[in-house]
Amino acid sequence: MADPQQGTNPPRPGDPVPTEGLDPTQVFGSPPPPPGSQGTQTGGQAGGNPPVQDTSPPPPPVGTAATKEAGYDDEDIKILTEVGSYRFGSLMATLNNDKVIVPLHPETNFDEQKFLTMLRGSISLTRDEKWRIIQAIPKLSQFQIDELQKILEEEKFKFSQLSPKHLKHLQQLEKKHGEDWKDLQALYVQNAAKQKEQSQADEIRKQLGL
Repeated sequence: MADPQQGTNPPRPGDPVPTEGLDPTQVFGSPPPPPGSQGTQTGGQAGGNPPVQDTSPPPPPVGTAATKEAGYDDEDIKILTEVGSYRFGSLMATLNNDKVIVPLHPETNFDEQKFLTMLRGSISLTRDEKWRIIQAIPKLSQFQIDELQKILEEEKFKFSQLSPKHLKHLQQLEKKHGEDWKDLQALYVQNAAKQKEQSQADEIRKQLGL
């Protein structure tokens, strides 16, 4: 069990991290919502809760017309026209994982780039939580890594299955989280520059016998 006080002021990007990795209990400032409730909570924050009687199917592939015969209503068709080629995940797909460094993790084996791509695509996790998850990787077990990847995959699938009525809100959320990811990349660049300056300063001191 994590100490409830331990997560009150978790580290933020740029804060020092132990060489052995961040303790997993410090990843979340408050307990994350159960995976099963994420789709409903995040999908309905913009304009009230998702319609209870919303039985429309997921958005059709780009280029495929949404018709009433296929189960879409007037609101679905209107929003699909407004968002154009946007589908959940399409904005995040235009980004990359450059500059984001995964710490060494000799005890676990997974595809780092796939992991970062799934983490990048989450609209339930904040920028700081994503950073802390990355910093905690050295201390995560193989089971925890595998479970985290399953949760991220489940989240992506659930949001992709929401009816077109949710697309505008999902687009706004994805845009915000995309900017957060680019901000995180910039922080990694700044940190790398600081480390380089520090090592150069240390080398000069060594040469001067200081």
